[in-house]
Amino acid sequence: MRGSGISGTSRTRASLALALVLTLGGTLTGCGGDGGGGSGGKVSLRFTWWGNPDRAARTEEVVKLFEQRHPDIDIATSFAGFDTYKAKLATQAAGGDAPDVMQLDYRQINQYATSGILLNLGEHSELRTSEIDKGLLATGVVDGKQYALPVARGTETVAYDAALWRKAGVPQPTLTWTWDDWADAMRKLSASKATQGRRGSTDPGQSEDVFEIWLRSRGKSLYTKDEKLGFTADDLTRYWEWCTKLREEGAVVPAEQTTQMDGTVENTPLGRLKSVSDFNWDAPSSGFAPIVGEGLKLAPLPVGEDGTPGQYFKPSMFFGASAKTAHPKQAAQFIDFLLNDKKAGAILGATRGIPANDAIRQDVLPKLEGFDQVVSAYQKQFEGKLEDPPPAPPKGDAALQTTFSRDYDQVSYERMSPREAAENYITEAKAELRQ
Repeated sequence: MRGSGISGTSRTRASLALALVLTLGGTLTGCGGDGGGGSGGKVSLRFTWWGNPDRAARTEEVVKLFEQRHPDIDIATSFAGFDTYKAKLATQAAGGDAPDVMQLDYRQINQYATSGILLNLGEHSELRTSEIDKGLLATGVVDGKQYALPVARGTETVAYDAALWRKAGVPQPTLTWTWDDWADAMRKLSASKATQGRRGSTDPGQSEDVFEIWLRSRGKSLYTKDEKLGFTADDLTRYWEWCTKLREEGAVVPAEQTTQMDGTVENTPLGRLKSVSDFNWDAPSSGFAPIVGEGLKLAPLPVGEDGTPGQYFKPSMFFGASAKTAHPKQAAQFIDFLLNDKKAGAILGATRGIPANDAIRQDVLPKLEGFDQVVSAYQKQFEGKLEDPPPAPPKGDAALQTTFSRDYDQVSYERMSPREAAENYITEAKAELRQ
């Protein structure tokens, strides 16, 4: 999951960390650590992540606990907001200076693993994986090697204003509602005077994430096991024609609302109070709470006409280590501590999502508060009902997310037909994936 764009921090050089967040130049680096020996012969590791102040405070507390238990290891830390972090880590990795231990997004795994940036963690017995969900664990495997370990899990949701939904007299979402049911609900919400001119939903046409769920509910996939496209131009045309019809009917927001979206909750149509609902991942949907208020609820994504669910539990993020670290054993020990130590788990709570470690999750769940409880209850209803997540997307997918939104913008502004845009996307996707 993406963290909000918050300023960075560091254990020993706060000014350097602040500079990292405020500028896109340079590289992410922990303070005082060069990956070699620290002062007094100690091993020094650099650890970087993205996140907000709460995640930073809890992580720093866990780092201190690890250092107390391992007085021969120093951990130098830094963090930033997601977009800044992603750009800096890419620069650092390209320069051959990736941090010893790093937080990774689902869409970075394949690219970094196949580029020789990540350490094969499967070769290190210091790392225990027996308590980590096997389906989630497999998402960190590339070419048969475990390059990253999932930290926590999340799943997509329809975040909605339940108070307006009730006032409009529209039936509440259920676990078995279909895409047709969803579309009918959006039409009714948009037509109701109770919603005060808001549209039912954000237009899902611009979201590759929603398209993937729609595909999976039809028995297809975004990518095949051999990293080729799992759908055709006909599939994408059908999806974009469906979205276009909903937009023209006024069931979802118009193009000028969709194109203002920038990855933040505040600039979504629901965040701007222009729609009654929106698609998002469960944990980041907490950002809607201050805007929507107590009426904020989470609903599952629609299923296929035959009842096939498309959504799945996705790793919210991973931990990985640099292939060039001078201290692979200590890096593995530190990752093991973050994922498997019960005291560390109690401190971290759900700050990175609901833990992927089964034992830690059972310890953490009863102690959750606020919106973390909402996310936990939301996920609980899917236990044993969802298919395993797909493998990490192939190298090139990150760029294709932008292409997907850009091509749909052409459709929503009526500069291209759904068919023209779909064929254009397929051509570019094959080139990006080198098919």
